[in-house]
Amino acid sequence: MAHFAKLDNDNTVLQVIVVDNNDILDENGNESEEVGINFCTQLLGGIWKQTSYNATFRKNYAGIGFTYDAEKDAFIPPKPFSKWVLNEDTCNWEAPVAYPDDEKRYAWNDNKGEWEELVIPE
Repeated sequence: MAHFAKLDNDNTVLQVIVVDNNDILDENGNESEEVGINFCTQLLGGIWKQTSYNATFRKNYAGIGFTYDAEKDAFIPPKPFSKWVLNEDTCNWEAPVAYPDDEKRYAWNDNKGEWEELVIPE
């Protein structure tokens, strides 16, 4: 199965669909993103890009609300917190402060720009 993401004019993902591999084969029987895009466009209209369920290309599997960055040829998830920064290699957002490595549980406090320990009642 192949997966395709429908984009709006700002390259935001609106929808992700699964397409049978037979519907993306070219005249030589090889899988083709172009053939898949044409199939999706004829079926549902719009702008389409193939996405990888296993994230073997385009960095991340597309989800609704993700953005396709043509320069990076990557799907980028929505920014979860204002202070987080984009890792240019993985195209995922990361806290500007490393998660503590002490086996306790933490939550990000964006106002303070730090991890705060979660106190879980017993």
